Amino acid sequence: MFGKILSAVAAVAVLALAGSPAQAGQTLDRVMSTKVLNVATNANWPPQGFLNDANELDGFDIDMAKEIAKRLGVEVKFDTPEWQVMTGGRWQGRWDVAVGSITPTKPRSQVLDFPAVYYFSPYVFVVHKDSKAAKRSDLNGKVIGVETSTTSEDYINRRLQIDAPDVPPFTYDVEPGEIRTYPGSIEPFDDLRLGDGVRIDAIVAPEQTALGAIKNGYPVKVLEGDYAFFEPLVVVADKGDAEWNAKLKEVIGAMRADGTISKFSEKWYGRDYSQMD
Repeated sequence: MFGKILSAVAAVAVLALAGSPAQAGQTLDRVMSTKVLNVATNANWPPQGFLNDANELDGFDIDMAKEIAKRLGVEVKFDTPEWQVMTGGRWQGRWDVAVGSITPTKPRSQVLDFPAVYYFSPYVFVVHKDSKAAKRSDLNGKVIGVETSTTSEDYINRRLQIDAPDVPPFTYDVEPGEIRTYPGSIEPFDDLRLGDGVRIDAIVAPEQTALGAIKNGYPVKVLEGDYAFFEPLVVVADKGDAEWNAKLKEVIGAMRADGTISKFSEKWYGRDYSQMD
């Protein structure tokens, strides 16, 4: 009878563990024992993450991930999964952290943890350089392009819910006639460069992406006025490892305090986005 009771208790314990999030400390133990930090990121989102002329991953997020690994005393290994997979949680140990300029939204908070905000991205409306639009209301009824499964798409569809403290409220003040989605961040700019209203009339995008497109010769401009909203960007961990979250928060805090994040931001964006201004 005693043996049956022990077996029953063990079975309950196994079921509890199977249905529970990652055990505290599991990720940190794995990283420190393997001496490798497995990072999920983007490979087609300059200047956050992209393949450079040497066919190597480069960019703001790449520098961030390398520095996190350096401060942990381990090597870094990158993987570039589909965005929906990276932000879908339940990683099963495939990655230790995602550093891909991810927004902490309420739906994502159900399956992911957000240990630390590392910078803030102001979002803007972008139009062709020949556009007659002078203010946001001029975009009402127009065709707006956005990258799919992103903050931009949620915003233009009026369903954005950011799950982070101290983020100022924003308003929805554009009513598009049509929303056109794209698989990547550059494709809407490729359509907009064809001409004002040829395929789309405007884009909602991070200011960094817009300025990068302008720098690379795209015939577009940022619609003047206040930012649409400020988006906090976080390092992301799979759900349920409190010790790992605390370690990542500690590392990011130190990088902010000593100016490292500001340095990376100035390097890649020409501006300091480490604070919300």
